[in-house]
Amino acid sequence: TSAYSSPAKSLGDPGITPLSPSHIVKDSDADDAVEQLFLVVVAIDFGTTSSGYAYSFTKEPECIHVMRRWEGGDPGVSNQKTPTTILLTPERKFHSFGYAARDFYHDLDPTESKHWLYFEKFKMKLHTTGNLTMDTDLTAANGKKVKALEIFAYALQFFKEQALKELSDQGGSDFENTEVRWVITVPAIWKQPAKQFMRQAAYKAGMASPENPEQLIIALEPEAASIYCRKLRLHQMIDLSSRAPVNGYSPSDTIGTGFTQGKEHVRRNRQSRTFMVENVIGEIWSELEEGDRYIVVDSGGGTVDMTVHQIRLPEGHLKELYKATGGPYGSLGVDYEFEKLLCKIFGEDFIEQFKIKRPAAWVDLMIAFESRKRAAAPDRTNPLNITLPFSFIDYYKKFRGHSVEHALRKSNVDFVKWSSQGMLRMSPDAMNALFKPTIDQIVQHLSEVFDKPEVTNVKFLFLVGGFAESPLLQQAVQSAFGSRCRVIIPQDVGLTILKGAVLFGLDPAVIKVRRSPLTYGVGVLNRFVEGKHPPEKLLVKDGTRWCTDVFDKFISADQSVALGETVTRSYTPAKPSQLVIVINIYSSEQDNVSFITEPGVKKCGTLRLDLTGTDASVPNRREIKTLMQFGDTEIKAMAVDVATSKSVKVGIDFLNY
Repeated sequence: TSAYSSPAKSLGDPGITPLSPSHIVKDSDADDAVEQLFLVVVAIDFGTTSSGYAYSFTKEPECIHVMRRWEGGDPGVSNQKTPTTILLTPERKFHSFGYAARDFYHDLDPTESKHWLYFEKFKMKLHTTGNLTMDTDLTAANGKKVKALEIFAYALQFFKEQALKELSDQGGSDFENTEVRWVITVPAIWKQPAKQFMRQAAYKAGMASPENPEQLIIALEPEAASIYCRKLRLHQMIDLSSRAPVNGYSPSDTIGTGFTQGKEHVRRNRQSRTFMVENVIGEIWSELEEGDRYIVVDSGGGTVDMTVHQIRLPEGHLKELYKATGGPYGSLGVDYEFEKLLCKIFGEDFIEQFKIKRPAAWVDLMIAFESRKRAAAPDRTNPLNITLPFSFIDYYKKFRGHSVEHALRKSNVDFVKWSSQGMLRMSPDAMNALFKPTIDQIVQHLSEVFDKPEVTNVKFLFLVGGFAESPLLQQAVQSAFGSRCRVIIPQDVGLTILKGAVLFGLDPAVIKVRRSPLTYGVGVLNRFVEGKHPPEKLLVKDGTRWCTDVFDKFISADQSVALGETVTRSYTPAKPSQLVIVINIYSSEQDNVSFITEPGVKKCGTLRLDLTGTDASVPNRREIKTLMQFGDTEIKAMAVDVATSKSVKVGIDFLNY
């Protein structure tokens, strides 16, 4: 074998070897003393399609304020949140965010707009990029590339400034960033690098700093939803299962009605934008007993996340039972199907060209589609009309030499017609067909989760997130799972995560147990055992036979970890005289890892303990204690030389290795 097959040999690294039987120490009180006092908690729901923030003053935690109304807004879309769109000038400086970015970009002359950098739905890139680093690029609508970290930092900085301005206006005096605890929500199914990336972007935006990391909490979206659902009162939600089906089918008006009542209730309070959260456990929650399970399905624009939680009484802490799963099955899938339909009618070559040559008109067409998408319902009978922008009709004629109307007639797509007012007229069946692939994937994935042994006896299914507003999705989930559990939808479902994230920031201790998404360990040397260890791992040092590249496990993937829990191992240098001790930390998605050279094992941290200049009278077997502490999305590692208490700390880093 070549020298490179073994990282330890090729580095000439003297290495460490385990000293004692491994033991786990629960060390929960160590960090409590430094708890900082913040005046306000601001949570940012940075979504794939839309974003927003909400806040609460720590002195009155029962009031959650949702950000002020934004300028702009679309017909048929209630704009409590703003679109996740960002515009940079041709010089790559931040220009605007949200409706403002979209409208400004849209009003530019096409000759000019091609120099501006417009980004939308860019959050999905963090989910889909396999080897995310600080250098990952995003592509603007005009095809130009910009570092993803810059775009995310610009967006977070925009929210930071908006929120601080609103707080200052409200309080009448300038609000300092140091007085704010920030919470940013991310999908639970994101891998560790993406979660760390979000934290780095927030540091770059000046929300917190590596020296003061606890000022920022990265919260998982379904967990935030879960925390809010605990507080739900009966008038704040719709229980789909309580509307008894008649003769085995549910009368068509039932799914919509609870929503209209719900919307009225909120709309009256819309001006105040303050939601009262009573400091009690909601009625539905009081039906849950110790050990009961429920599932939170968070369906947004980009991803759908599912998390199974279990209640631990008396405090009602949440325990994650089954690691978060899901996938890219958000409502973007419906937009994608619409785009496929347009390609079928007008030709893929035309649609590609149109997107590049008339990016602003393309954005327009998708906005028109969005509001019709929201009008889709299982029982709808009248067609849905989608206005085609003038430049679409015009450009098509130039491109093909015949009219849009001609294309529709020629394209055997039955359910889509041309209406004389210049609109695409879609039958309800055609619209429902666009939802089907995405909804089928969600139902399929949920069925798989329900079949897992850890997921028996689920009492409730909470359907949250922006896509949960879709009556088509509600009906599909209810008909597939209504017999197994009660399907509950909070009112104002698009704001559930935002409100839950504020509650989480006020009391981060409410989530007690998580499942580790990865297996963590360090690379060590073990005494070589003939017949047990592979011969190519043999390393002979000063007459001692070692087996190199051994993965010494700290914690397994899917193991329960209490937040703040510390796992400790003791090592000793393989060579007693060694003064610089390097401990490499590795992670893997697999459970049983024996060697750090196995496929899928990634290095994610290095502890370098330099003991030169310390007292020579150390015992001949130095004990180096290594600790890993599992926090929110942060994992900290530390090495201590027991004899001299010299120590070194490092945060696990998935982006720079």
